[in-house]
Amino acid sequence: MRPLLIHKTSIEPPPATNCAVFSWAQIAQELGVTANGSLNIAHLAVDRHAYSTHAEKTAFRFLGADDSRRNVTYRELAELTNRFANALKSLGVRKGNCVFVLCGRICELYVAVLGALKIGAMVSPLFQSFGPEPIRSRIAQANGKVLVTTASLYQRKIAALRTELPSLEHVLLVDDLGTGPIAQTLDLHALLRATPDIPVLVKTSAEDPAMLHFTSGTTGQPKGAMHVHGAVLMHYATAMVALDLHPDDVFWCTADPGWVTGSSYGIIAPLVIGATSIVDESDFDPMRWIHILEAERINVWYTAPTAIRLLMKAAPELFAGHHFPDLRFVASVGEALNPEAVWWGQDVLGQPIHDNWWQSETGGIMIANTASQDIKPGSMGRPLPGIVAHVVRHSDGNPVTVIDTPDTVGELALESGWPSMFRGYLDQPSRYRASFAGNLYLTGDLVRRDADGYYWFVGRSDDVIKSSGHLIGSFEVESTLMEHPAVAEAGVIGKPDPLAGELIKAFVVLKCGIEPNENLRLELMAHARQRLGAAIAPKEIAFIPALPHTRSGKIMRRLLKARELGLPEDDSSTLA
Repeated sequence: MRPLLIHKTSIEPPPATNCAVFSWAQIAQELGVTANGSLNIAHLAVDRHAYSTHAEKTAFRFLGADDSRRNVTYRELAELTNRFANALKSLGVRKGNCVFVLCGRICELYVAVLGALKIGAMVSPLFQSFGPEPIRSRIAQANGKVLVTTASLYQRKIAALRTELPSLEHVLLVDDLGTGPIAQTLDLHALLRATPDIPVLVKTSAEDPAMLHFTSGTTGQPKGAMHVHGAVLMHYATAMVALDLHPDDVFWCTADPGWVTGSSYGIIAPLVIGATSIVDESDFDPMRWIHILEAERINVWYTAPTAIRLLMKAAPELFAGHHFPDLRFVASVGEALNPEAVWWGQDVLGQPIHDNWWQSETGGIMIANTASQDIKPGSMGRPLPGIVAHVVRHSDGNPVTVIDTPDTVGELALESGWPSMFRGYLDQPSRYRASFAGNLYLTGDLVRRDADGYYWFVGRSDDVIKSSGHLIGSFEVESTLMEHPAVAEAGVIGKPDPLAGELIKAFVVLKCGIEPNENLRLELMAHARQRLGAAIAPKEIAFIPALPHTRSGKIMRRLLKARELGLPEDDSSTLA
């Protein structure tokens, strides 16, 4: 059995971790922001470097699906974003207007996000895999004025909806079809060529809206979490502390910018720090990812548990002969990371995988396994400096009670006040108020905190299984099943039962080359009983070829349960 702790005490912490808490005023001063002065994300991320000695440093290296490589320096990025900002101004876009971006991971997406921020527009990146209805509902909810997309996506998903989007005045297209002008749209590249690259920056304050990230709950329409320019202080500090990211690093964040991770840490944080970011246009492919890690000499890699599990599922011979001497730090976010995956990173990549936790609403990393701390595989880590977390108990009509006893399950709550905290749900003030109890933000995640201050994810408050009087977190059972050498991934649900209330059923994806059979099923059930006890171990196990996931990589347990019970399936395309 693996040890319960990975010792990291020989690693020196980065300078920012030497203080007990973040001093936001000190961080602002470090970034050149004066008290009560203007603060703009794009200025700190791009222009601050473009007009300095770092101007010719590569900001982004774009890897095309056709294996092309394009380096964009900080100076070039400033010129491109200036052109885009001036183009928006010429179209009548003003501070506070909402600009949507629906693209793959191409250069134009990053230019659009940063250029729009320069003029104080609120930016909302969308997943390119969204269907027409999720796109329509989000643009309509925010009264989107501009959409940047590709000709192919526009033809498939937007064109038929234009009459339903009266606020959408301009659609700027990247002509990926080569078919020329399309009615009711503008050619983005032609517009940029006709627009000067003179510097432009509309004055924005720390509290001005910057990013709009939609997140789906279990009920109701998607919630638009609004974030402000001041969030950049959190992005900068947490990238250094939680991701151990430094200016000389080559950084790869695999998250799509349509997810908050892909914006906060795929666009903003590495630029503010001054690092070089790798952006891969292609979808996940194990061999391609192995090549990128090795050939691009990645130093810091930030990815999702789903991707890690897919790499674990891949044939071991894919990694034969490949080495990653430049890889210094690997981190993961999206849902809790199984202990076995942490050890897989140590064995195969030469680095353990550092799990961390945050949400669209928090805007930045809150809890993490940092470079300077020992890792407890399976743990979310500890709260970062300046973040005060609690385990609480509450119910409707009753006050919140803080749980001080270690290893007691409760809801994770954070004391409000960090810079990247969301400032509201767009046009849903009652849902925003319901997220707080006094100064505590109630996350909806159930956790336990051990005696050493490490937090452990149990499950969503609406996703806990109640069986024979026991409260059981799906993740605990899934992690135990993944310890078995045959298992690549597992999803666990509660199945209604007249005696126990719910029975635990597991859906298991096997590693490549392993065939499902009855003996293996019984072996997995025995393994789970031995590790978890009869009360928590699954009573049923089904083998399936793949688990359903949200666009951000979370296992869709609700969809597994709907399929099991023969209920209507939710529109998974709306889930982030």
